[in-house]
Amino acid sequence: MKAIIFDLDGTLFQTEKVAVPAFQETFRYLKEKGRYSGPAPSVMEIQSVFGLTHDEIWQKLMPGADPLTKAEADRIMLEKELELLEQGKGELFPEVEETLRKLQRAGWGLFIASNGVGPYVRGALESKGIIDLFQDIYTAGDHETKSKVDLVRICKQNAGITEGYMVGDRSSDVKAGRENNLTVIGCRYAGFPRFGEEDELAVADYKIEAFKDLLTIISV
Repeated sequence: MKAIIFDLDGTLFQTEKVAVPAFQETFRYLKEKGRYSGPAPSVMEIQSVFGLTHDEIWQKLMPGADPLTKAEADRIMLEKELELLEQGKGELFPEVEETLRKLQRAGWGLFIASNGVGPYVRGALESKGIIDLFQDIYTAGDHETKSKVDLVRICKQNAGITEGYMVGDRSSDVKAGRENNLTVIGCRYAGFPRFGEEDELAVADYKIEAFKDLLTIISV
């Protein structure tokens, strides 16, 4: 089976429009409840953790926090994200839906592999009306994986994917694609915030500056 596996945040969905306020509300709650006394992270610090697993996120933003505090942070974060999605917050990148539909019509199987939790990932896709385009959705929260490499491996095995592409914006996406024998397309969209280090996509097979540019690489 030929397929394309997509990351969600920073690849299809403009994460910062939901995640930044949700993180800010989470830290405000934790401080009010006396569960966290350190400084609240800056917007730049929050954006630096997009695409990481939840364990990695809290290790970076709340180093030394106890497991109960991290679990409470996870709960509040998801609650705030879902509230914002219900309010219509967050946007897809330009021409995401149109491009995905062209790929689907051309016979490509479309999948999601995200380090996020299932309710958030599905909520984001549902809120933008594109969840029906994907054959299946794999999240680190649902499969309890510690890395994107493992998550993509599970996706490939379960779906019987024999060839295709991994599309994402972080080094974890590049690594997951390369270690699972997929062609890697790195996303660095012109005119939009870029997360992580400048060299995160250095070893991607291709780099695109707009989502629609997938159609110049993938045959339809």
